[in-house]
This record gives sequence, C-alpha cells and structure tokens, in this order.
Amino acid sequence: MAGTKAGGKAAAATNKAKYGADFYAKIGASGGKKGTTGGFFANRELARAAGAKGGRISRRTSKKSA
Repeated sequence: MAGTKAGGKAAAATNKAKYGADFYAKIGASGGKKGTTGGFFANRELARAAGAKGGRISRRTSKKSA
C-alpha cells in the first residue's frame, strides 16, 4: 500500500498512535527553529531596515476606526 492515498492515511494513523496526536504539529513547529545562521538572524539591524521598507510599501489599506 506504500505510495497510495490509503497507505498515507495508514502511516499517519500509525505515527499518531506511536508518537501522539500532535506528531505532525511538532515537526512543523521545529521547521524554522533549528537554523541559526544566515538570513536575518545574523544581522538584526538589516532585518529592522527591511521590515521598515516593507511596511512603507505595504498594499494593505489603513484601518478605519469604528
């Protein structure tokens, strides 16, 4: 059944039974936490500047007060 939709569901059920219902949530959560090099992690000021630039050209409409 490997490689089929039914096989995938069976494997998911097995993983959840073995490792807990939050098995896939744990994998997803660990995705961005491991890497500590490169990107904006290395240069906090660069991240701040990039965020400011992005905020200035944001296409989101301004929030109207209710």
